[in-house]
Amino acid sequence: MPTGVFSQPRLVPSSIPKNMFNSPGLSLALQQPNIDNQGDETRLGENFEGSIGRRSREEEHESRSGSDNMDGGSGDDHDPTTAAGDKPPRKKRYHRHTPQQIQELEALFKECPHPDEKQRLELSKRLCLETRQVKFWFQNRRTQMKTQLERHENSLLRQENDKLRAENMSIRDAMRNPICTNCGGPAIIGDMSLEEQLLRIENARLKDELDRVCALAGKFLGRPITGPPLPNSSLELGVGTNGTFGTTMATTTTLPLGHDALPTMVVPSNRPATTLDRSMFLELALAAMDELVKMAQTDEPLWIKNIEGGREMLNHDEYLRTFTPCIGLKPNGFVTEASRETGVVIINSLALVETLMDSNRWAEMFHCMIARTSTTDVISNGMGGTRNGALQLMNAELQILSPLVPVREVSFLRFCKQHAEGVWAVVDVSVDTIKESTTFVTCRRLPSGCVVQDMPNGYSKVIWAEHAEYDESQVHQLYRPLLSSGVGFGAQRWVAALQRQCECLAILMSSTVPTRDHTAITASGRRSMLKLAQRMTDNFCAGVCASTVHKWNKLNAGNVDEDVRVMTRKSIDDPGEPPGIVLSAATSVWLPVSPQRLFDFLRNERLRSEWDILSNGGPMQEMAHIAKGQDHGNCVSLLRASAMNANQSSMLILQETCIDAAGSLVVYAPVDIPAMHVVMNGGDSAYVALLPSGFAIVPDGPRSHGPISNGHVNGNTGGGSSSVGGSPLTVAFQILVNSSPTAKLTVESVETVNNLISCTVQKIKAALQCES
Repeated sequence: MPTGVFSQPRLVPSSIPKNMFNSPGLSLALQQPNIDNQGDETRLGENFEGSIGRRSREEEHESRSGSDNMDGGSGDDHDPTTAAGDKPPRKKRYHRHTPQQIQELEALFKECPHPDEKQRLELSKRLCLETRQVKFWFQNRRTQMKTQLERHENSLLRQENDKLRAENMSIRDAMRNPICTNCGGPAIIGDMSLEEQLLRIENARLKDELDRVCALAGKFLGRPITGPPLPNSSLELGVGTNGTFGTTMATTTTLPLGHDALPTMVVPSNRPATTLDRSMFLELALAAMDELVKMAQTDEPLWIKNIEGGREMLNHDEYLRTFTPCIGLKPNGFVTEASRETGVVIINSLALVETLMDSNRWAEMFHCMIARTSTTDVISNGMGGTRNGALQLMNAELQILSPLVPVREVSFLRFCKQHAEGVWAVVDVSVDTIKESTTFVTCRRLPSGCVVQDMPNGYSKVIWAEHAEYDESQVHQLYRPLLSSGVGFGAQRWVAALQRQCECLAILMSSTVPTRDHTAITASGRRSMLKLAQRMTDNFCAGVCASTVHKWNKLNAGNVDEDVRVMTRKSIDDPGEPPGIVLSAATSVWLPVSPQRLFDFLRNERLRSEWDILSNGGPMQEMAHIAKGQDHGNCVSLLRASAMNANQSSMLILQETCIDAAGSLVVYAPVDIPAMHVVMNGGDSAYVALLPSGFAIVPDGPRSHGPISNGHVNGNTGGGSSSVGGSPLTVAFQILVNSSPTAKLTVESVETVNNLISCTVQKIKAALQCES
């Protein structure tokens, strides 16, 4: 080794992520052996590939150098005595990042590949790294990703080049040796008739069209699609070699793409049933995407502004003239709801698309609207390592927090497509007309979803459209105006929930603590409390709507009011709940009070004694406060009820309140004092046992004019009636009636819960001076 030159250690290349090899074209490129003696073009491709390999190794070395800490100076800062040959060169010692550090870095890279200085400083403090190391790691990670994409594109181009070369050679051979179709001997072009020449040209055009359609379909299906075997003679179109129709018949399927329709694609009818289903899913998804984009971009006359509330209403006549129903005609007895909403959210388009295509993250983002969801089949993961072209089959249970509105169980396709740089669309459409269902369908999801466009500073513009058909006979009269107007399950609710949750995530990721928060709680304590509060809210929603998250058994007790639903279940081996028999009771009533006034009254700890029997008859004190949004109503609080006498013991109540344009929520649960001390210090909140209770408030339907004598909504919209503003209020309690899971439920326990709901509603009416 020459004097003064450092020996570099051999670096083992880092493994390429598996999702980079999902593309069939890339897999073929990696498996294709080297082909020698293919001319100058092949040597040029090999030289280019070699340069790519050398550059990849150099970039890989830089990435490893930036990701690791090295003791000692660089190659230019070595000891001068070493240059003189007195001492051997000192080797660099590499300190690799820990798996936890790499996991944190990768997680932030997925959300924000270009973090600013503030984010890098916060991450370096949390991971005990220098800011320079974090900066270099992100630079090298972006370089590595760019290199992998370039290698992928190079492989695809090389395959296309080889294919074109082979086709060119075959065409040259065919031109050198033309064959007569009648006698099988040599022929010249001049011997052909004009009609035969035209048929040959048309045949070549149709073959190219078929190859193009198969290639497009293969991209969306995630696997290669081939057409039917071609006959021996170019003139035997659809005719077998013996002059009769061939034994293999074909079916015709039309695949619309974007705003145009693809030419007809011919597929064999003797293929497996699963392949046929996936082809039909693809056709339905493309048609639904086309409809969603048009509904998002078209204004009047398709969408008309509502004079009363200012919301957009769908012109159904114009809709039927514009679109062909992609899932068939509306079933008898079903009604239609449609809505559209536009908003700006604090999230970029890629992050939002990833959230929507992941069932777990989707349910977490809209946890008050989605009771349960799952992905049953992934038809396509997308193209080029992105979600463009991703298609999957999903199931979901959508809910409104009221026992008077049944949970909507839908099975649908979710299709994602990138329309331009920074512009994505995600569409849902029911598959009831394609997939056989063993249950009676009460709701069909017509093409619905969102179009997302990136804006500066990490924001996105979202245009959300919701369109559904459902059986209205199963919905209580109180909530029918709310659903028919598109407010209950409509676009406004999806956009409002998305804005509120993204705002909450932005506050949690920020290093600054809101001024109204209690600074005594550590960052880990805030995360533990918020995680506990979300579990409390999820359990509350499951108890109100009777979703399949818990196995509830509905009780038909004669001494319970008609609109009160009582259910019971057994809690066994669940560390987040006390063991025993849990009784849930919920009801919904209409109050002539605005939603904002009702929400402010229920969340005010100083007025809690006017309706809560757990407050010991006195005001409560807020011990901790964690903000979840700019609105003061979006927060998590820890309340303490003061003991009125020596015989009473003080207790803690965990409370979460949420409010947006689509409604509000107040959920609370008594918690153990020692357990909450552990949580506030950053401990695990999964072992804190709680049973939630609370309230759900939604705005009144636009056509509602207050309840009539029997408690139902008066639907009279005549000119002589005056609209009465009000709020449908849902009250729900979960109580442990027996600590033994094997005990039997008594009638007294049911009556106690029923009386608790009735008493609470009456106290709220009295405090707000509402008429009974």
